[in-house]
Amino acid sequence: MTTNNLDEKIDAMTPRRREQLLAFDRLLTIMDELREQCPWDRKQTWESLRHLTIEETYELSDAILENDAPEVRKELGDLLLHLVFYARIASETGAFDIADVLNGICEKLISRHPHIYGNTKAETEEEVKQNWEQLKLKEGNKSVLGGVPGSLPALVKAMRIQEKARGAGFDWEEKQQVWEKVEEEMQEFKAEFNAEKNEAIDRQRAEGEFGDLLFSLVNYARFIDINPETALERTNKKFIRRFQYLEARAKESGRDLKDMTLAEMDVFWNEAKTAL
Repeated sequence: MTTNNLDEKIDAMTPRRREQLLAFDRLLTIMDELREQCPWDRKQTWESLRHLTIEETYELSDAILENDAPEVRKELGDLLLHLVFYARIASETGAFDIADVLNGICEKLISRHPHIYGNTKAETEEEVKQNWEQLKLKEGNKSVLGGVPGSLPALVKAMRIQEKARGAGFDWEEKQQVWEKVEEEMQEFKAEFNAEKNEAIDRQRAEGEFGDLLFSLVNYARFIDINPETALERTNKKFIRRFQYLEARAKESGRDLKDMTLAEMDVFWNEAKTAL
């Protein structure tokens, strides 16, 4: 793009878009200054930032689940800083810079949306997903499942595996079929703990059956548009709130949880369910 064309494009921008670009330029400038002048920032590498980036991602996830817009804005800023940081480090060796990152994702989005930027037709979300997976195979992916990161948490990975398999046309037709599979896996798992067998439990086999049961439950959740990771995390948070209420009420009554019976704790637990 020539300087004149760039000037024309900037002139045609809305005031808010120009403000957004200036804000991004400000972040890049600050990143340059920190990398050059701050002892801590100078020391960082991709590897040293990696665990911090994972932490920031989970903090953003928490803020989203709490529907806390100010916190989401803050965590997005923290995560954006990390992305700029990685690109700045790469620019120092000539590997790439932030412009390469941004242009790369732009080109990817354009190529993966031929129904917008080309002649392909896709009227539904499912057709878009199928086109996406087929394009990835044409780009060199050896397997539809090759794009699922190995380090994903198992619950999230199960969901992504199933979504990608569906994109390739490998899926159940009706949710009732999926639920029947859940019931089948439940019976197989239950059979591993049948007391009438009078034999030691094969832990490895039982673990396998439990994994199959979880996988089938994730599959059913997907079929009814429930994100299992989100559902479980909301339940985790609900349990934490109720248990902390239980601890507080026990303390108010001068009791210690370890000295209380389950029935006594259950009174406060039921209070928590009403109060919270």
